[in-house]
This record gives sequence, C-alpha cells and structure tokens, in this order.
Amino acid sequence: MSRVALVTGGSRGIGEAISKKLKADGYTVAATYAGNDEAAAKFTEETGIATYKWNVADYDASAEGLAKVEADLGPIEVVVANAGITRDAPFHRMSPEQWNEVIGTNLTGVFNTVHPVWNGMRERGFGRVVVISSINGQKGQFGQVNYAATKAGDLGIVKSLAQEGAAKGITANAVCPGYIGTEMVRAIPEKVLNEKIIPQIPAGRLGEPEEIARCVAFLVSDDAGFINGSTISANGAQFFV
Repeated sequence: MSRVALVTGGSRGIGEAISKKLKADGYTVAATYAGNDEAAAKFTEETGIATYKWNVADYDASAEGLAKVEADLGPIEVVVANAGITRDAPFHRMSPEQWNEVIGTNLTGVFNTVHPVWNGMRERGFGRVVVISSINGQKGQFGQVNYAATKAGDLGIVKSLAQEGAAKGITANAVCPGYIGTEMVRAIPEKVLNEKIIPQIPAGRLGEPEEIARCVAFLVSDDAGFINGSTISANGAQFFV
C-alpha cells in the first residue's frame, strides 16, 4: 500500500507540481485548496488526485479535513505544508488585517496542518514533514514584513519539530524557493521581470515549479531519512545562508 501524502495548496502553482511529482513517485496524494473550486475540479479531472477544501488558518476545519482524508485514503504519513498567501504593503501602511491574514495562513496554518496528524506519525514510527518557506524568509523583503516573518517562523517550526520527531522516525525539513515561474510570477510585467528580478538571479532565469517538487520528493523519500531540520535553498544562487 502506497504512503498517503497531503499537500496543502496542492492544486495550483508550486503545490500542483509537488502533488503531481509525488503521485508519479507512487504516493497516494491528497491536495487541499482554499477557494477556487473550478481550478480544483479541473486539477482532479486532469490528474486523478483527490482535492479537499478547507482554510488552513482554521484549526477545527483543518482537523476535520485531515480526518476526512485519512478516512478516505488512510493514515497521512507525508505532509507538505505549501499553502501560502501574500498581503504586501510597506510596513508603515500595513494594516492589522494584512498582518493577521498572512500569519494565519502561512504560520499558524503549518501548526494546524501538522499538529492533528503528529501523534499518528509518532505512534507509527514514521513521518515526513516538509514546509515550503521562501527566500524572503531568509533575507527579508521590502513590503513583506508579514510574509517574511511567517516564512522565517516556518524555519523555526521545522528545526524544532526535527528535534522532537527524530527519535520517532519523523523528519521535518524546509525548502526555500527563490523566484519560481508560477502563474503569479509570470503575470508580473515582462519589463519588471527582465530588468528588476531576473538580473538578481545569477542563474539568469526563473526557477520552475518542478524543480521545487524534486526537492520535496527527495526530502520525503526513504533516502533522506538522516536529513532532519535542514533547509534546501532553491534560488539559482540568489542568496546564501
């Protein structure tokens, strides 16, 4: 029986690539989404990957949704916490609502996704947790105090979970993508991409979602069992820690 992998925000962008890669590698995949029913239905139709709708910022909704996935597919052994939002503004203009929305999804959402399945992983003696952080959680970014704070916090979650889970066969690691050629990034005006963003990337190009997916696929594999509390920076040499 194949392992069950949950990917939050798994029907679009980087999450979509992760979901597809894990399915290709033999996992039984469940992908969550927050609001775009049409995109989720199209994704399921094209890939055969089941989708589940809930808001990761809501603990009760997450626990209920995770229980539904386990009832349908079996115990969740792999969690990829990918769901994330932005509400960008310079700090002097940032509203409490913009702060709280991003904190709720990007930081608390990781707790809400992992916590309900953590005891099951401990009892079974196996688990894989991968959190999708960001280059901007490593270096900060103008206009993203809220986003950078959550993505830096995600790295703290991973390092702490690694220490708590290691003796129980659980690993927790992070991937920090740089600028990736998702639909959102490619919607940036070409002039801005070519003159402002890509020149900052020594590789001279945007990353591809599939490149992030391959990082995740390695981290959740048996081959990565001794890698725990680590961060893979996939940013084309744009930033080093």
